[in-house]
Amino acid sequence: MTEQHKRAPLPHEFHPLVPSFTVVSEDFEPGGVLKDGQVYAAGNTSPHLRWEGFPAETKSFAVSCYDPDAPTGSGFWHWTVFDIPNAVTELPTAAGTGSFEGLPEGVVQVRNDYGTKDFGGAAPPAGDPAHRYVFTVYAVDQEKLGPDSEASPAFIGFNLRFHTLARAQVVAEYAAPTDGDDLG
Repeated sequence: MTEQHKRAPLPHEFHPLVPSFTVVSEDFEPGGVLKDGQVYAAGNTSPHLRWEGFPAETKSFAVSCYDPDAPTGSGFWHWTVFDIPNAVTELPTAAGTGSFEGLPEGVVQVRNDYGTKDFGGAAPPAGDPAHRYVFTVYAVDQEKLGPDSEASPAFIGFNLRFHTLARAQVVAEYAAPTDGDDLG
């Protein structure tokens, strides 16, 4: 692997250690490849996610999708949603549309790095090694995190640093065909 293609650290390696729990998807295997539906140009569909084993004192959840391998110097945020009620332990495929279908009432989505308030699918540059897409579920210690839908994913991450009781993540990969000009 060249210097240019060294793997970036996963996003939570810089956060305080917290307990872990389990998150799975019916749309991809851990370490597997994202389906065409989860690709930016082919569907932009958020994958199914289900979680369990989180702390009993959890008051809400947040979910994000982040590509640490994007050639930006700061990674690429594909999805950030929070204020998910603690009784909700699963999001169906396509819950991350901008229409909020499949998301519980009161849930907040912020702009991804494409500039839209929804799930933005994988789009690594053609010829790059496979990028990792880190889907993280955060067990949060309050019902409402505080920020609104105009906050950035980085600001949500800042707030989650101080309000996360436990964290679960599942990683999938995707490499673009060698023709085309994709983003992240």
